[in-house]
Parts: sequence; structure tokens; C-alpha cells
Amino acid sequence: MSMPDLISGPPMSRRRMLQQSAAGFGWLAASAFMAQAGENGTAADPLAPKQPHFQPRAKRMIFLFMKGGPSHVDTFDPKPLLDRDDGKPFPGEKPRVQFAPTSELLKSPWKFKNYGRSGLPVSDLFPHVARCVDDLCIIRSLHGTNAAHGGAVLKLHTGSDNFVRPSMGSWITYGLGSENQNLPGFITICPTFAHGGANNWGAAFLPAAYQGTPLGNATVPAREVAVRHIRNSRLTPAQQRAQIDLIGQMNRDHLRHTGPNLALEGRLNSFELAFRMQMAMPEAQDISGESEATRKLYGLDDKVTENFGRQCLLARRFAERGVRFIQVTHSDGEVQWDQHGNLRKGHAKNAMEVDKPIAGLLADLKATGLLEDTLVIWGGEFGRTPTAQGGPDGRDHNPEGFTMWLAGAGVKAGTAYGATDDYGWFATENKVHLHDLHATILAMLGLDHERLTYQHAGRNFRLTDVSGHVVTDIFA
Repeated sequence: MSMPDLISGPPMSRRRMLQQSAAGFGWLAASAFMAQAGENGTAADPLAPKQPHFQPRAKRMIFLFMKGGPSHVDTFDPKPLLDRDDGKPFPGEKPRVQFAPTSELLKSPWKFKNYGRSGLPVSDLFPHVARCVDDLCIIRSLHGTNAAHGGAVLKLHTGSDNFVRPSMGSWITYGLGSENQNLPGFITICPTFAHGGANNWGAAFLPAAYQGTPLGNATVPAREVAVRHIRNSRLTPAQQRAQIDLIGQMNRDHLRHTGPNLALEGRLNSFELAFRMQMAMPEAQDISGESEATRKLYGLDDKVTENFGRQCLLARRFAERGVRFIQVTHSDGEVQWDQHGNLRKGHAKNAMEVDKPIAGLLADLKATGLLEDTLVIWGGEFGRTPTAQGGPDGRDHNPEGFTMWLAGAGVKAGTAYGATDDYGWFATENKVHLHDLHATILAMLGLDHERLTYQHAGRNFRLTDVSGHVVTDIFA
């Protein structure tokens, strides 16, 4: 178009001006988006597999989240001096910020024994997991920054305890996509609505396709969880396909005039995934074909272990079908692992519910070869104090030092890394901050935590914010 044409022609609209000016990069982005449309006219699938930054140790991850904060000094971090000095004052200085006052030192009610070729100690709370100890890498020097459940749970899941940020599972699916386009890339089984709720599996400012898909919640028995409205009783698959195509065409026409719209694009992608899930999700959740031996392995034959065992079995079924990130939450909807009182009864109940299913999951993954490229992580948002609270049968929150363990996918199995002090209050040796844990998890999946970024509100964000170091010492 010549300059006289521009001057004498019809008035130029703002949209047309942007298309024809150096400021029209948004329009170019929209055009690129349209160019990626598939045969049905839908946008390119954002969950399509992506290349990692470098050779990964793991292809997928299962996170076994113990809501409430299990006590490290009663599970995987024995403290002989705590036993010796039971009832005495803590000899050091307590943290400046505490969730609640505590009194004297409280020894563990459970005994520790050494297991496996590695000889790692595990308490009587976990006799089944103890038999898998040679597959575990136990990190005893985790530490965080928040003594309250809400902030600590968010920090563990999103890397931030005071802002809405994308969850760990969302970052991982954003970086890697998914290996199965007929299932969500990120599934969370029976999550809790407490202490951050949907923020703990949300995508925040990442595209909506990367948020977690919840199956049920902590108040719903695992045998009842299902994706709502998975069956359409009114329309045939062909009719649904035609309906989605029409909706897609109408919205693409809209996008051609308005430019990129992440919310709308995410909605279109969700329609496509929901259509594909109608066959894939019911099949993945149907455990009727599992052998009796497998059902017993996960504890489905016992009412105590059946609920969490079913969650763990579903996690394996999703993992083998290519789901990138699966979270399993143990939370009874009440006090969970949060024993400020009734420590003996509460921790014993919780451990009995999860011990056999977790060991079954590890054994099953190992037998099928999935453990070789599946990263399994166990832990809660913090640990517990070595001092008593509410009488001699409770412990308070402790983010200053606690334990999590990893298994599979290239971790240095049969080892313990880091340490807390002689009584278990503070991480002291080879300290691992939650940002370091996140950086390490991403590295195992082939992602550089400093490169996995997303620009929002004028700056680049990442799961580890401006911190985080990869703990290469735990790599095999």
C-alpha cells in the first residue's frame, strides 16, 4: 500500500493499524497460534511431549504427600541423645519464631532398627517401608521458612508461602508436557482443600492446561473418586466431535480479530482433553483387572489400608499410562499427621494406613521396571519438634529441620544425606532448603531450574524464584 493510499483511503481501525505497524507483534503471535491448528482446527496440544534441557534421570514423578507434618525423629531420623535426655530442657536456643510453646525433650515412643544391606535405621512405625530401605535416599536436612501449615504447604507445593504461584506439578508439565494426550499431564488424588487448597495444584499465571486435575478430595473415599461428567448420556461421540469443532471454529474466528487470549485458548484445550478422556480415564481408574496378589500388595484387602492403597495403585496406573506428575495425599480431613497431642495414637494410626501401600507401590514399580524412570518422593510440609507440647504426648511444628525420602530414577539408593543436630531440631549438615529440593527434582527430570521460566507481569518467574541449588550428591 502506497503512502497516498494510506492518506486518502478509508479511516484505518486500531486493529488494522497494529497489524501493519511495528507494534503488531501480538498479531504475529496470534497468527503463529492459528498456524499450529490441527486437522480439526484445534490449537496445538500444549501437553504434547517436550524435550528436556538435558538427559533426564526420571520421566515422571509420584509425590506421596503426608499432610500435617510427620515427625522425623519418630520415623527416619533416630536421635539417641533424645532418648537419653528425655524430660530434660532442650540445651540449645529454640527458634526465634515458633508456632507454639513447647516444654522438655520428648524421646520417641518407637524403636529404631537397621534394615537392608545399607543398614539404614527406620522406626517401628514403618515396618513395610523399612524392607524397601535399600531403594531409598533419605534426606534428613530439609528446612523451610514457615511454621504454619498454610504457608509451609504452599512453600512445598509452589515455592512461595505468601504469593499465588504455579504448583510444582504445573511447572513440570509446562516444561515437559505429557506422554499421554488422552489424560491430564498432572493428576492429584484426594487432595486436601485446607491450607492453600487449589493453589497447591493450580497453574496460577501459567497457561491453564498445566494445572492439576483433582480426583476427589480428602473427604471422599478413594473408591468413589472419579472425574465428574465423564460420560455424556445425551450426545454420541460423533455429535460431541461436531459440537467441539463448531465451538473451536467460532472461537478461532474470534481470536483472529482479538489476538492471543490464554484463558480462551486454555478453555478450548480443556474441551479437547475432556473429549479424549471419556474413554481413557474410566479405563485408567478401573482396577477390576488387577490380580488378587496386586490388590493384597497394596493393602486393598484390609479396611485400614484400603483407601490409601487404592490411591497408590491408581498412581501406578496413571504413571504407566504416561501421566507426568501424580500426587497422592494422605489426609483424613481432621488432624492428619499434626499431632500436637495424642502423638502415639495419631502417628501410629497414620503410619498403619500408609506403610503397606507405600511399600507395595515401590515393590510394584520395581517389579515392572517403572522405578527406573519414575521419581517417588515422600514427605510433609515440615517435621516436629524434639520437645513436648500439650503434655508428654505431642510435638509442635518444626520447619527448621525435617526428613523426606526419594526413591527410583537415578537417586543414590540405600543412603542418608544430611543431618539435624543431636536432638533433631535444626538442619546442620548438608542443609537442603525447599528451593534446593525443587531444583533437584527438576534436574532429575532433565530440567534446569534457572532456565524453566515464564514471563509474567514484566519479569521471569520460576519454581525456585531466585534461589535453589541442585543437590548432585544424591544422584547415583
